[in-house]
Amino acid sequence: MLLKYRPEDEAAKKEHLLRKAQAETEGKTVEAKKPIAVKYGLNHVTYLIEQKKAQLVAIAHDVDPIEVVVWLPALCRKMEIPYCIVKGKSRLGAIVHKKTASVLCLTTVKNEDKLEFSRILEAIKANFNDKYDEYRKRWGGGIMGSKSQAKTKAKDKVLAKETAQRMN
Repeated sequence: MLLKYRPEDEAAKKEHLLRKAQAETEGKTVEAKKPIAVKYGLNHVTYLIEQKKAQLVAIAHDVDPIEVVVWLPALCRKMEIPYCIVKGKSRLGAIVHKKTASVLCLTTVKNEDKLEFSRILEAIKANFNDKYDEYRKRWGGGIMGSKSQAKTKAKDKVLAKETAQRMN
């Protein structure tokens, strides 16, 4: 889905700007409408989330240091923006013609893609946004270490010995 909204690469942008410059030198007024494209970069995406302009946020799982993006899911939940965690910042970078990208977001979607986009958002909300409370309230495995296990065994032995003495 994000591949449909790739930003212009350098060659396409250069060609686009040349055509615009030629049209202006000929005296024509050129209406430049903003292209619908994926936005990237941590600061830019954060700004778009805070302004509630982002419709979907994709976060890479292998960002180093992780503290750079660890707060983004909380911000997305607060602003009620769907987010997903994607495997590999290099995959996100390939979408925007870069080596790596830690965060991407979509702000607008073409009309012909709205149905597919709503289905994707439904699945993402179910798998990421709505599962937060479930994961947060889950307790650990309750597995004790070797020292704690030895202490509980010793206590159990003492209790068993005391109950045996009371019975006799």
